[in-house]
Amino acid sequence: MLRTFYSIYSLLTAVALLLLGSGLLGTVVALRASVEFLSNDLTGLIMSGFFLGYVVGSYICPRIQHNVGHIRSFSAFAAIGCASVILHALWVDPLAWWLLRVLTGISMLGMYLAIESWLNNLATNENRGRLFAVYMTINLLALGSGQYMLLIYGFDGTEPLVLSALFFSLALVPIALTRMLQPTPVSVPHLGLRQLYRTSPLGVIGALISGLVSGAFWGLGPIYATGVGLTEFGIALFMSAVIFGGALLQFPIGHLSDNHDRRLVLQNVSLLGAVAALAVFFLSVTHLQYALILSVALGGCAFSVYSLSVAHTNDHLDPNHMLESSQSLLLLSGIGSAIGPILAGLAIEWSGSHGLMLYFSILLMLLAFYSARRRRVGAVITTEEQGEFVAMARTSPAVLELDPRVEAEDGEAGDTPSAPPPA
Repeated sequence: MLRTFYSIYSLLTAVALLLLGSGLLGTVVALRASVEFLSNDLTGLIMSGFFLGYVVGSYICPRIQHNVGHIRSFSAFAAIGCASVILHALWVDPLAWWLLRVLTGISMLGMYLAIESWLNNLATNENRGRLFAVYMTINLLALGSGQYMLLIYGFDGTEPLVLSALFFSLALVPIALTRMLQPTPVSVPHLGLRQLYRTSPLGVIGALISGLVSGAFWGLGPIYATGVGLTEFGIALFMSAVIFGGALLQFPIGHLSDNHDRRLVLQNVSLLGAVAALAVFFLSVTHLQYALILSVALGGCAFSVYSLSVAHTNDHLDPNHMLESSQSLLLLSGIGSAIGPILAGLAIEWSGSHGLMLYFSILLMLLAFYSARRRRVGAVITTEEQGEFVAMARTSPAVLELDPRVEAEDGEAGDTPSAPPPA
């Protein structure tokens, strides 16, 4: 029991260190790119490389880990990630930075994959839900806290990049010293979107729009913050407000969705997110402090869309199909995240920094309208037939096996009712 606790503690420490560095890195690279290259659409393209690396890594990292083992692969990906971070300071060129963002995305996915595979191996039916919740909390707290590392050195010079690389290196220590057994290899995800769309059109569209929104936020949120006149502390405050809003509000929103038509909740959450983005758009000109407060609501609504989409899709599936569908939705969200910074960069280039909020508002409004349409034409699922909402992490396919809704391999899937019609 003590050994299991130490193993879980070391893994959670590693992911916290990793995300402190990653949270700082994304903000620094976005701000430096806008200054170095003086083009918001080019900055959006550079920042999209990270999420493209995530998608590519979903296919190549499981094979690498299967061939060399988790500790060796984690060490290799940590070294590649650390080198990629430092090379941003040595090789200042748009194409080089895009390639480095791709490499960083691949290495992050590889490290996530190792950590989450181990966590899944240590999870039992009794502690799976609690472990998943703790892991989600640490993810968001570390990413939000990483924004305040910006206050140490600012974003100019090599110091913030070195600090980020330092956290990448330190994350290797608890993994390299582990005595845990090798976990079960994770399979390469299969993107069976045609069947998934027939099963749950709203879930697929929701996951895609969630990626378009979240990728734009992570990639260009700092550009928006500096464009409206925020200081480095204000940038950290804005980014963390959205992140912590996503962490805090997902659970009450999830509780509502468990007790009401999930499509109605997704419709209203998207509508509120669109309104919040519009409010931030207007208030950032006259009352910046109120805009920062509303950023919490924006984050809560925007970050909940993915979890609601996954929960809605799972309502239409047998438990033994949930893992495969969740992997496909995760990959689809990653594709959306790779496209989002490019579209948002064009929006900012066309209409100024405030264009990011217009971009968020338009996408969330479109999702609200589509949710309303699906309520009219889709089959109704009663609250008794709905599954449980779980706040989801968009990290690697391995984390999906921690989802307490996923049928265990030795579970009796045959006792589950047939899946309801699409909605």
